[in-house]
Amino acid sequence: MSKKKVVIGMSGGVDSSVAAWMLKEQGYEVIGLFMKNWEDDDDSEYCSTRQDWIDAASVADVVGVDIEAVNFAAEYKDRVFAEFLREYQAGRTPNPDVLCNAEIKFKAFLDHAMKLGADLIATGHYARVRENDGRFELLKAFDHTKDQSYFLHRLNQAQLSKSLFPLGEIPKTEVRKIAERLQLPNAAKKDSTGICFIGERPFRDFLNRYLAHKPGPMKLDTGETVGEHIGLSFYTLGQRKGIGIGGLKSRKNADGTSEPWFVARKDVASNTLYIVQGHDHPWLLSPHLEAGQASWIAGEAPADGKALSAKTRYRQADVACSVHADGMDRFALDFEEAQWAVTPGQSAVLYDGDVCLGGGIIDTGAS
Repeated sequence: MSKKKVVIGMSGGVDSSVAAWMLKEQGYEVIGLFMKNWEDDDDSEYCSTRQDWIDAASVADVVGVDIEAVNFAAEYKDRVFAEFLREYQAGRTPNPDVLCNAEIKFKAFLDHAMKLGADLIATGHYARVRENDGRFELLKAFDHTKDQSYFLHRLNQAQLSKSLFPLGEIPKTEVRKIAERLQLPNAAKKDSTGICFIGERPFRDFLNRYLAHKPGPMKLDTGETVGEHIGLSFYTLGQRKGIGIGGLKSRKNADGTSEPWFVARKDVASNTLYIVQGHDHPWLLSPHLEAGQASWIAGEAPADGKALSAKTRYRQADVACSVHADGMDRFALDFEEAQWAVTPGQSAVLYDGDVCLGGGIIDTGAS
């Protein structure tokens, strides 16, 4: 019987490198695929594609797998970056990692792997897949501190049935130990933060190159105008730093301290930015949200009124909620405790215990 062929996305990072070694140890025929997804200003200090390719190729040599580079920059620009800019222009705050997984890593990459004769694909994500009565479930990783199921919630049955996540069962600390034991050339490499097209560069400078920005009034919850914003696209709900209100007097507490200011609302129609004082201002708290562009891993929405848990941003503990699905495409969530800075454009992802059910893009968080 011939070995099953697995094509694994190798980014040059430690996670995907150790995942490739694990698959080989498990007896698969493994081929590495390095994805180039961004070409604009790729020679800049902020985008490390060239070094990442050298690292990936060096690891492949040590592990003993073939590797090829494939360019998905055109697909990335059309399917991910264009949508990213559209959302920002509309005053929302998108999550490009969610879109990249749905459109590139588990579509363009999956299609390419199948053309290479792959039986399965794999990535270095921290998540798990389980088959249950003929259906495939996406589960949180064993290491909940590294779990990335949030970013994978738009995957469907066909995609999950072809996907392996070798790191799902082990803690991140073990991954680093394996890399050191194998003397992988990237064993001490830092985890990447952010997405290549932004990298570590100042985010506002980057957006400035691509988005038209129109200044407008900055107001308090009382309606009083206290300044001018530089363009709604450059602010996100809950933002505290870089608002540009240095001279604004803060209301003092009884003990003489004052609360910080936060971005609380954006009114796109009137091009107005609203700021409020205090972390727990009512405008920053949402007991309810509505979401669209829903995607359900099982192919059907959860039962109406079902008690579940959700995340409205990646770095967040699960919070108890009940779901009310409006057909397949839309749903609403009611939270047991109001959630802070629920942000249109971000993903609301639903869980039943460790099982990720899917989610959607937040339209509104009602306060």
